[in-house]
Amino acid sequence: KGIERELRRGTLELIVLRLLEPGEAYGYDIVSQLTTETDGVLTVTDGTLYPVLYRLERAGCVQVRWDTPDRGVPRKYYRLTPAGRQELAQLEHEWTTFAEAMAKLLNTSQKERN
Repeated sequence: KGIERELRRGTLELIVLRLLEPGEAYGYDIVSQLTTETDGVLTVTDGTLYPVLYRLERAGCVQVRWDTPDRGVPRKYYRLTPAGRQELAQLEHEWTTFAEAMAKLLNTSQKERN
């Protein structure tokens, strides 16, 4: 569980930006979409998600829009800004490079054991 927790913590910004790439969403949408798209392997709570969204907002990577339905609770929607799209591209590149290097290392180590 330790490495999984650390990996999740280190990739939350990438995860959130990627989930916002198709369009705007509010917090519950993001939590649900993450769980659905990863078959429950990756999950996040509101308490973990919102600090990430606030950081991304302060960094200019996401824009906020409030919507108040006729009946119900106001919702805060998040969407990527141009800076957020650039950050997403950079993080995706970094992640892909890291994942490819790890796969190579693990495959090499496994071959040496056999």
